[in-house]
Amino acid sequence: MEAAAEVARLAGAAALAHFRTALTIETKADGSPVTAADREAEALAREWIEARFPEDGILGEELGAHRPQATRRWLLDPIDGTKTFVRGVPLWGTLVAVVEGERVLAGAAAFPALDESLAAAPDQGCWWNGRRATVSAVSELAQATALVTTPVIGDQGQREGWDRLARCVALARTWGDCYGYLLVATGRAEIMVDFDLKPWDAAPLVPIIEEAGGVFTDWTGVRTASGGDVVATNRGVAEQSRALLTASHAPRATSTKG
Repeated sequence: MEAAAEVARLAGAAALAHFRTALTIETKADGSPVTAADREAEALAREWIEARFPEDGILGEELGAHRPQATRRWLLDPIDGTKTFVRGVPLWGTLVAVVEGERVLAGAAAFPALDESLAAAPDQGCWWNGRRATVSAVSELAQATALVTTPVIGDQGQREGWDRLARCVALARTWGDCYGYLLVATGRAEIMVDFDLKPWDAAPLVPIIEEAGGVFTDWTGVRTASGGDVVATNRGVAEQSRALLTASHAPRATSTKG
């Protein structure tokens, strides 16, 4: 856990050095943006890992796979929320996970523009800026805050699922990317929804949410560290949230958003 947190801190600091500076924005094959800040931050993380864990594999969003057959691997997302980053908005972060097979050994997230960080490992808790992180105790959707990275991505059924959920909560906002998971893990929101996470996005978040007392699954309730359509919640609204996301008919709204 300490090593994952250190990698996230170092890579996040490298990205922060480029934040709100003039950057050339390139477009990747999948249509998402990338900058020198993404690549420099990931390269620094890889250098740190190689120097200390030379037998481990690495999979990063920007620089691909290294030693893919290694038993233990590090998953890296140097800037989760690059679209946010390039617009000078501070709600982005650096994600790091250490995995062994399908098991996540540790996860960390650094939010250097906000001076916040999370680190977690199974049975070791989730730590927010050095103190224990805990999800909220809210158990009614009518009192919950639900977040999504963007409500217009995904197929029609997925968008309708988000719309159903958004109509039933107290507050629905697009405070997305990894920032939304920070808010759930620290009790400032109850639900975070995503349509298509990648492994380097999902794996770091599994221990962060679970060790804070929450639930991290796909929309059908299957625990996953591989990505896809995921939802992170506290335990009080987990089942209700998934039911709305996957229901075939919209229920009557139970609250009015503020």
